[in-house]
Amino acid sequence: MPSVVKINVLTVPAEMREQLEQRFANRAGMVESADGFEWFELLRPVDGTDQYLVYTRWRSEEDFQRWQESQAFQRGHAQARAEAEAQGQGPGQGHGHGQGQEPGQGQAHGQGHGHGQGPAASGSQLWSFEVVQSATPKS
Repeated sequence: MPSVVKINVLTVPAEMREQLEQRFANRAGMVESADGFEWFELLRPVDGTDQYLVYTRWRSEEDFQRWQESQAFQRGHAQARAEAEAQGQGPGQGHGHGQGQEPGQGQAHGQGHGHGQGPAASGSQLWSFEVVQSATPKS
């Protein structure tokens, strides 16, 4: 069975970039212990765009879904929602869900988690792929 790649596209205003990156640094270990997790990368834009890419690779779609249903994932996202709403953003706005995807399909780690502040990203889309080919350096 081929691996599954999930890419969360986060729209991040310039003034929030450092905060977003710090939030991801502080969440180390959250996804790494999930069953079926294979890879994570946070990709910073360098060509003038305001969109970060959060790349995760999973053994299967079922492993990704199981992680999304986990207590750790739910706890972090519930906190992000509460902080966004406390700052006057409506439910489902400004915390990485609800833009071009089904509810609950975003994986906006690091947005509003544990810092008493609202979300760093103003929007999110989740892209899903199946790995068809991959390569590693030759020894």
